[in-house]
Amino acid sequence: MLTNNLYDINEHNHLTIGGVDALELAQNFGTPLIVYDVARIKQQLQAFQTAFAQQNIDYAVSYASKAFAAIAMYQVVNQAGAHIDVVSGGELYTALQAGFPMEKVSFHGNNKTPAELLLAVKQHVGVIILDNFYEIELLDQILQENQAEIKVMLRITPGVTAHTHQYDQTGQEDSKFGFDVRSRQATRALKMVLANSRMDLIGIHAHIGSQILEVEGFELEVQALMQIIKDWSQQYDYQPQVLNLGGGFGIRYTAQDQIIEPEVFVKAIVQAVKRSASKYQLSIPAIWIEPGRSIVGAAGYSLYTIGSRKDVPGLQSYVNVDGGMGDNIRPALYQADYEAILARNPQAAAVETVHLAGRYCESGDILIDQQKLPASHPGDIVAVLATGAYGYSMASNYNRVPRPAVVFAEAGKSQLVIKRETYADLVSHDCFYQQKGGN
Repeated sequence: MLTNNLYDINEHNHLTIGGVDALELAQNFGTPLIVYDVARIKQQLQAFQTAFAQQNIDYAVSYASKAFAAIAMYQVVNQAGAHIDVVSGGELYTALQAGFPMEKVSFHGNNKTPAELLLAVKQHVGVIILDNFYEIELLDQILQENQAEIKVMLRITPGVTAHTHQYDQTGQEDSKFGFDVRSRQATRALKMVLANSRMDLIGIHAHIGSQILEVEGFELEVQALMQIIKDWSQQYDYQPQVLNLGGGFGIRYTAQDQIIEPEVFVKAIVQAVKRSASKYQLSIPAIWIEPGRSIVGAAGYSLYTIGSRKDVPGLQSYVNVDGGMGDNIRPALYQADYEAILARNPQAAAVETVHLAGRYCESGDILIDQQKLPASHPGDIVAVLATGAYGYSMASNYNRVPRPAVVFAEAGKSQLVIKRETYADLVSHDCFYQQKGGN
């Protein structure tokens, strides 16, 4: 087997995923198909954990499961000894079904419902990340009614903006997430929670954005948060046990993306915390991070079957596949860039540049706007690389198209972990309309 940093091929020059021939995967499970190389997921988790261990500091690596949530995924994370964060009752329920230890769960979200908070309290999740004043009051009510206590963190917006797509920026002042610092919302929240005997404030949390490809943003985040901790220590005698810096570590989607390895990110973060702690004479808190995309993104592949094509003289051709925005909305939503290869020969020389288009009834359903491809034919399997994050988790049934199956591949074996939806699944929640009155 030949290997490069993007994909593996076997002796037949076919793409392999987790040691399994991609053409066999497409034949056995059908397309569209999302396939994860489980070893790559484990390697990324281990890389972050090892980087922290080398820095000799208390830490937690918490997988941000909104990137891809499934029972099998939670099992893999648990086997690696990592934490998870969830952002909904559905993700929390899935983690419960997977047998994930609740003490290693962080519960995020800017509008958690009473039912979701009650579920979290009754299941004794490790920590609830408080996002707004309404939630503080709502959680207090639930804790009182259930004679319960729980660990919490405050999510704050430190005024640090990541260099990424505007929809991926979350740390700036004008954000729907968290307590603003400059207006003193964060300080007001601090005092409310410290005065609440049922809430144990173990730390503060911030998240500055996603697909970040530089360390400077995280260093600025640390500086801002440690300044806040210094002020709170002096004014309210409070120092957090945990400093949760969120996630957002970028991955390679195209050749233009210059990625940074986990150990570089972690070393920069830890050293920034230690410098600020020394400067302000503070205790060094445990450092938590929440990688999601960087754990599963590069490990995922989307396999499609080529169908029709449209050739117009003088214009770039359209090569159409049997999936698209229903299983990967990111190109239409974020203008996200990807690269694709032909599974039967990924290293074949390109002979044309095409629009790799989806099958959905939208002009914007273009997976890759300018994709170089070898000569291709109907029935060929094309693989879009690095689709493991926010593909299936954002999938829809637009045009009443069933969502694809998901397969885990490892050590030459493949396993179905999410079944392909059927037409019967699509109508399983529909109800017949009973007309009232009339002739």
